[in-house]
Amino acid sequence: MEKIRDIVKQLVDSLGLMLDDMEYITHGKRWILRIYIDKEGGVTLDDCQKVSVQLGYVLDTENVIPHAYLLEVSSPGLDRRLKRPDDYLKYKGRLIRLSTTRPYHNRTTFKGRILSAGAGKIQIEAEKTGVVDILFSDIANARLEVEF
Repeated sequence: MEKIRDIVKQLVDSLGLMLDDMEYITHGKRWILRIYIDKEGGVTLDDCQKVSVQLGYVLDTENVIPHAYLLEVSSPGLDRRLKRPDDYLKYKGRLIRLSTTRPYHNRTTFKGRILSAGAGKIQIEAEKTGVVDILFSDIANARLEVEF
C-alpha cells in the first residue's frame, strides 16, 4: 500500500494538486482504490479526470496492483472528514460535527465551531455545552458541516 501511496502522491503533486486521502477497500468481491484530491479554490471535474487517466496508466504500467480494481478520483466534498491536526487549523472558525471515543461533558457527539487546534487537542465552541477541549487521540470521527 505504501508504494501505491507514493505513486499517487507523486502524480497528484506533479499536477499541482494535493492528495487529501486514499482508501483501498473491498466492496463485495470488487477492489476499489479511492483517491481524494484537493486544491486551493476547489477541485474541478477536469482535475479528477486528469488524475484518473494518468494514474490509471501509471498504476497499470507499474503493475503494483496484481488484480482487477476500480479507480475512483474525487474531491473530499463540502462535508470532508478532518483527520490530521493541520485539518483543524486549516478550518479554524468553521462548523464541525465530531464524535469522541470517551465522554466530554457527559457527551460523545458535538456540533460546534473550531476555536483553536494544537498541543494535541482542539478547542470548539459546542452548541449545547459551550467551550470544550478535546484531545486529538479521543476523536473518533470529525467532519465539516455544510453551512448555508
